[in-house]
Amino acid sequence: MPTYTAPTKDMQFVLHDMLKITEQDIPGYEDLDADFTSAILEEAGKIATEVLQPLNVVGDTEGCVLENGVVRTPTGFKEAFDQMKEGGWTALDCDPDYGGQGLPYLMGTAVGEMFVSANMAFNMYQGLTHGAYSAIHAHGSEEQKQKYLPKMVSCEWTGTMNLTEPHAGTDLGMMRTKAEPQGDGTYKISGQKIFISAGEHDMADNIIHLVLAKITGGPEGIKGVSLFIVPKFLVNDDGSLGARNGVAVGKIEEKMGIHGNSTCVMNYDEATGYLVGEEHKGMRAMFTMMNEARLGVGLQGYAQAAVAYENALWYANDRLQGRDVTGVKNPDGPADPLIVHPDIRRNLMDQKSFVEGARAFVLWGASLIDRAHKNSDKDADGLMDLMTPVIKGFLTDKGFEYATAAQQVYGGHGYIEEWGMSQFARDARIAMIYEGANGVQALDLVGRKLSQDGGKHVMAFFEMVKTFCKENGEVDGMSEFVEPLKKASKDLQAAGMYFMQNGMKNPNNALAGSYDFMHMMGHVCLGLMWARMAKASLDALAGGTSDTTFYETKLNTARYYMARQLPATGMHLARIESGADTVMALEAANF
Repeated sequence: MPTYTAPTKDMQFVLHDMLKITEQDIPGYEDLDADFTSAILEEAGKIATEVLQPLNVVGDTEGCVLENGVVRTPTGFKEAFDQMKEGGWTALDCDPDYGGQGLPYLMGTAVGEMFVSANMAFNMYQGLTHGAYSAIHAHGSEEQKQKYLPKMVSCEWTGTMNLTEPHAGTDLGMMRTKAEPQGDGTYKISGQKIFISAGEHDMADNIIHLVLAKITGGPEGIKGVSLFIVPKFLVNDDGSLGARNGVAVGKIEEKMGIHGNSTCVMNYDEATGYLVGEEHKGMRAMFTMMNEARLGVGLQGYAQAAVAYENALWYANDRLQGRDVTGVKNPDGPADPLIVHPDIRRNLMDQKSFVEGARAFVLWGASLIDRAHKNSDKDADGLMDLMTPVIKGFLTDKGFEYATAAQQVYGGHGYIEEWGMSQFARDARIAMIYEGANGVQALDLVGRKLSQDGGKHVMAFFEMVKTFCKENGEVDGMSEFVEPLKKASKDLQAAGMYFMQNGMKNPNNALAGSYDFMHMMGHVCLGLMWARMAKASLDALAGGTSDTTFYETKLNTARYYMARQLPATGMHLARIESGADTVMALEAANF
């Protein structure tokens, strides 16, 4: 059975050595000294390791069961959920006005990685609730906030997001779910939604569904979509639960992975709904939830790769196979451990350099969200908008790739269920699909985000990279990190220039290269993170740290990323500059 050890030391390095959070001017960050963050991360790590991780295989093998309209979650899930609620972990970064602890989003993100690595399917119950909480917090009325948020913060009530229908996934303008005004401020919601994570379960007293629907007589397409609160049980004015609403689970989907999460078909039969925000402005409210969810899904991608890497590393050290070609390393045994072999080293270094770079990238992104919200910083908000499809798309593609790479280290044992490695690959696979499939993320990046606010935010990113390189290019020991980053950034800028010069004449030239651009930008982002981590490590070593092994390991891993991963930007640029002709050459009938 796999194991999990929370990477608290590495998180502390990112928070304090790289991000230097206590030196930032973000309200609340001044309280995040190393002792405080260590206490939170260590305690969360214990819960992840001792409570959630042992249930991961249980959820995978048992799954969820639908009985008489009620979904039974796997053995031990409810008790673990109660423990999470009692410990306040569901309320970590929520508003204190509604019972939250008020910590920065950054800390919720760091803790979230541990919970996802330990048990991704379980963590989705509270993760979806947090997203629904955020949408109501940002767009709901004061009455709605008072009625729903305290119980959602505590996870006495959980939340969902209901977008997809059998015929309408990415193209939400095609949805058919209707909302009929009742004249008293309520609406009757009718329709069917599919792929609803945590749509029904037995771990909360109520489930607050956020449902996209079209008000009768409204505009056609996406402009006619509104957002509604549709509780499983109606809530009385005094906060007590009332009658069962007209919403029911039709079935549980049978899935490739995340078996411990109840992915449901939800049927709405004139269910009572309450408008969130303005009529026909539902997508604006839902995007609050979706953007948070996309960062969370990007986190899921690398968090599954992280736990898979941890187990692959253990196996590579434990499994004896073959002899080191340069000389025997284990003379007392029949063979040397796998880790002596260069190709195993390559595989593990690919995984390690990705996971640690992705962790830095996501925590940096979380600090941008804190800056945007707590400082009302529109530039930080715009930069995070730009990064959202990269975090979601690149990190989940690579997360799945490296979860399967970890499986490969085991050889045939990686394909056998008793070793548990296949679950990481199966669970990671969904992250590339939901909350906007990765091809859509790439189209969003190239088609919308690059030109957003006149291209201000992508230019700000290029300037950020340029400034870092200029400030650190002459610093002792930094040229080997700065020069590859400069080259990769120039590749990215060249790709952007190609789109500008060729995309207007033929939009397919841009769209055919969008996926490559998303990956290219992901590599540049991780390259920037590794350059920053290299600088932090050099500073620590120059400062006389006693933990030289940790920081020297960081530098060696940074060198690996620069030498073996970052050059991929050249390949992606060549693909982009080949244009759309070869992509679009075949008639549909000739595929």
